[in-house]
Amino acid sequence: DLGEYIREQVKLGFSAGAVTKANDAECERIHASLKRLVDNHYSQLYKRVLSSSSSGLSVSECHSILTTEFLEKLEEEDQKVSGSQNLPSETLHVPVMVKEVLRSLQPCPGQVFIDMTFGAGGHSRKLLESTPNIKLFVLDRDPFAHSLAYKLADEFPGQVTPLLGKFSELPQLLSSQGVRQNSIDGIMFDFGCSSMQFDIAERGFSISKDGPLDMRMDGNRFPNAPTAADILAQTDEDDIARILRIYGEEKQSKKIARAIIEARYLFKRLETTHELKELVASVCETDQRTDKLQRPTHSATKTFQALRIFVNNEVNELNYGMLVSRAYLKTEGKLVTLTFHSLEDRIVKRHLSGNIIDNAINPLPLRYTSQALWHDREAVDNLLESDWEPIYKHVLIPTMEEVDRNPRSRSAKLRAAIRV
Repeated sequence: DLGEYIREQVKLGFSAGAVTKANDAECERIHASLKRLVDNHYSQLYKRVLSSSSSGLSVSECHSILTTEFLEKLEEEDQKVSGSQNLPSETLHVPVMVKEVLRSLQPCPGQVFIDMTFGAGGHSRKLLESTPNIKLFVLDRDPFAHSLAYKLADEFPGQVTPLLGKFSELPQLLSSQGVRQNSIDGIMFDFGCSSMQFDIAERGFSISKDGPLDMRMDGNRFPNAPTAADILAQTDEDDIARILRIYGEEKQSKKIARAIIEARYLFKRLETTHELKELVASVCETDQRTDKLQRPTHSATKTFQALRIFVNNEVNELNYGMLVSRAYLKTEGKLVTLTFHSLEDRIVKRHLSGNIIDNAINPLPLRYTSQALWHDREAVDNLLESDWEPIYKHVLIPTMEEVDRNPRSRSAKLRAAIRV
């Protein structure tokens, strides 16, 4: 594969006798790949365990070698071959841990549910197919996802009510539908971006696809809302570093912020995902990063995550969504959440454990202790009192079989609780 790639690059570079300047970064990357092959790096890292395959590797090991970007490119090519325009909506985004979600909600005929993050409707569809005569409110801030919700409503007439808006807009939307507090049987969240948002280059979410640095989940619903390019062009260095450190948990946040400011004043405004990706890669060129499957991942992944969270105000919206769930669920109503990184999971976990102060999560974990502080028992019990009873003792994660089928599920964590 590497040899074929190099040959194609040479053909492009020397086509029609054209003289092309060498791309130093690309040459260095290819040289590093060749060196790993010459040094027998992968043979030492992945010992032959099977004689039934040409590589001697198992399926999971083969997946771990392939990068996220390479797998996404394969998905894109498969969609082109099969005609992506004609695919049903559920193939745009593969729902994660469907069986666990349904087992946690335990739907019964006649109950009312809210899908707070509709996306392509994978979880909503499975919920409707699992139980007859249930009613479902489906919310999404993305206009494209909202249009898919109407298609699902046509398939299940009288059962699905599409709602367009953020978590903070939900009370007004439910009020317009005559829904009162403490009247919902189950609520489910599937946080983060959907696959279809990553797959559309023009949305600016994906590292592997070149497009404008937009990242607004609301699309053009709010034309004056700042894009990721606006944030990078107008924010000072300290704030950019803080965004990357807090929302992306990026250890190189100061170096990346410094490079963004230098780029702003030296040549031009950063406007495309490719420009930002290359800039971060030049700063973190010595970093060898891997994802949770130990596959090589791009050094700009956390930077993209941080900007997306900041542009869409995801942390505050997530916190508000948890408060709305507490207000609208019945007693004994069920809440199911799917999170995909530690920042989301921390907010959910502290809400469920009652570790919140003035409707926001306590910045300190419950295990925090100080010899200088003392409170009486009643004050401590009031502080730790929770409105939720966990359904599972531990967090649930996807099975290895599901991760093999859908690599994007690898970082998912499911938490479920009952409103008490």
